[in-house]
This record gives sequence, C-alpha cells and structure tokens, in this order.
Amino acid sequence: MLIYENTLWLLLAALLLDAVVGDPAWAWERLPHPVVWIGKVISVFDRHFNKTNQSPVFRKLGGVLTLVALVAGGMFFGALVQAVADSLPLGDLITVIVAAIFIAQNSLYRHVAAVRDGLQNDGLEGGRKAVSMIVGRDPKQLDEAGVSRAAIESCAENFSDGVVAPVFWFALLGLPGLIAYKAVNTADSMIGHKNEVYADFGWASARFDDLVNLPASRLAGIFIAFSAPLVRGSVRESLACIRQDAKKHRSPNAGWPEAAMAGALGISLAGPRVYPGYTVNDRYLNSTGRRDASAEDISRALRILLGAYGWQASLVIMLALLSV
Repeated sequence: MLIYENTLWLLLAALLLDAVVGDPAWAWERLPHPVVWIGKVISVFDRHFNKTNQSPVFRKLGGVLTLVALVAGGMFFGALVQAVADSLPLGDLITVIVAAIFIAQNSLYRHVAAVRDGLQNDGLEGGRKAVSMIVGRDPKQLDEAGVSRAAIESCAENFSDGVVAPVFWFALLGLPGLIAYKAVNTADSMIGHKNEVYADFGWASARFDDLVNLPASRLAGIFIAFSAPLVRGSVRESLACIRQDAKKHRSPNAGWPEAAMAGALGISLAGPRVYPGYTVNDRYLNSTGRRDASAEDISRALRILLGAYGWQASLVIMLALLSV
C-alpha cells in the first residue's frame, strides 16, 4: 500500500524532471552527490570490518551489520527528508527533486549514447574510452563489436537497476524505500564482488541486492520486449529470449533485461568477457543472433530504451489514475 496518496503523481513528476534536466554537472561540481555520501559510509564499514587479519566469519558478520545499517539508515534518512518536505509549503517539489536525483534515465541515455558517438567520431579508441566509463571489462580487449555489445548490455542492465528499481521502490515505500534501495545497490557495486577481498564481507550486500532487484528486472525485461517494434523487432521473439536465455546469465536479474534486448535487436549478448586480471566464460544470450554489433545497434538499443521509458511512465500514469 502506498504510504502517501499522491506518491505516484510525484513519481511521474520526478520522471519528467529527470528526463528533462538529468544530473546537471554544475550542481554536482559544487555539492557531493548523495550516492557519494553513501559510498563514504560504506568505506568506513569496509575499513573497520574487512581487515585481512580478521576471520572470514567476522568479516561476513561485519558485512551483515553493514547491510543492516545501510538499510536502516536509508529508511531513516528518507523518512526524515519526507517529514521535512511534508512540513513545508513546497514540500512536494522537494520530494520530486530528491526522487529525480536517484533516477538515472537521462544519465543512462547520455552515457550509452557517448559510446556510440565515440565510435562514430573517433573510431575504436573513442569507443573504448567511452565504454570504459560504464563497464568494468578491459577496454583494450574489445573490438568495435565488443565495444558495441558492452554498451548495449550496460544499457539493458542499468535500465533495470538504475531506473526501474528506484521507481519501483519509491512507488512502494516513498523516499525511505528509494534511498534504502540506492544504499543497497551502491554497496553491491562497491563490495559485492566475488574476489578474495570481498567474498565474505560483501556477501550479504550482494545477496540482498539480488533480492531487491528481482521485481524491477522482470518489469525491465517486459518494458524492453514491448519496445521491440520501435526497431522492427518482435515482441514475441524478445519475450521468448527472456524465457529461454535469462537463466543462462550469472546474475538472477541482469539476464532478464539483457535477454530481452538481445531478442529485440536480433544480436547475441553476454558470452565470454575479459576483465582486468580475469576472464568470465558465460554463455551467450540469443546465441543464434548476430555478434557483429555496431554503433548503429547502439542507436537501436537507445530507441528501445526510450520506448521502455515510455512504457514505464504509462504504467505509473495508469496506476495513479486507478488510485484516485
């Protein structure tokens, strides 16, 4: 049940604000982004509970404590901001601005488009430089097809956890749910790695991030699939790719939007990938699709992304009207 009667209308306003304004560089050059502060908190816990001389059990318990503190702190801070906003004459505007800060429609589109533009304007090196800003794999190992596929995969996955998930948790729990979600997602990106340093300490954050992203990843896959006709793709083939291939992905969530995008575009995504210091040998999503992706395929993925934004906004409007 929504905790505020006008939550969905405020959410729609936040989506529109983010689409038009995004994350203005002038603002975050002067003020630290809230996610930066979340990262600083995580780093403090990391320094105290993830030392090499501590036992694996202690580090795992420290990771659980970190997760609990982040969720509780996010909920508390979100409730505090909401209470302050509710007490002010223009409180709804404050709520909309705070929500828009944590929704990444505009920035996701711009970062993926930058990879396309880099390939088109500056060739392979331009594409590699741009894609290194949004993926963790070794850009030197990527050819043009690899750069293009990496950008498209990032487009699909980040649509789920950078756009749909924040929208979902704001709709469900207001600012407390939104900020708590961003805290968990930030923790997963910082410490949720399956390596020697974070396998124990980051275990709880990684598993909980998988859980809270389950509903959003399913919605994201459906929004992408329903946008396939914008690039002359097939909704049926995109949904079929989700059904057949989503489970092949190592993530219980990323496979849904990535498989949907692969099916909609008719290309293969995922597969073997080289990261600094190690290689993953994952199976391909839509293995019968093309693997020679190009900058034009990134443009097609961006058209699907805009369509998916539209489907999400339409759902918010429909739910808002039903709640009147």
